[in-house]
Amino acid sequence: MEDKEFMEKATDMVIEYYNSLVEVTDNYQLKETDVYIVWMCSILGNNKALLSTNVPDGLYYEITYDNNKNTFYFDAYKKWSHQEYEN
Repeated sequence: MEDKEFMEKATDMVIEYYNSLVEVTDNYQLKETDVYIVWMCSILGNNKALLSTNVPDGLYYEITYDNNKNTFYFDAYKKWSHQEYEN
């Protein structure tokens, strides 16, 4: 899968996921301009990307495309804590 096609598909997957779960009373639907790719790589026809949105919900998304199986894997994560420790 070409990088551009993968980026568009990954963005669409995040939008579809978010919009299917958002509270109706929030009166908001995610748009393409609300999603950004933090990191992406392509190796031997396989793709992986980390995406986030401008929604302050702490979620980020990992999308992987397995070229051999023609299958996408979608993971949504929430950051619960960030702590700093001195060495």
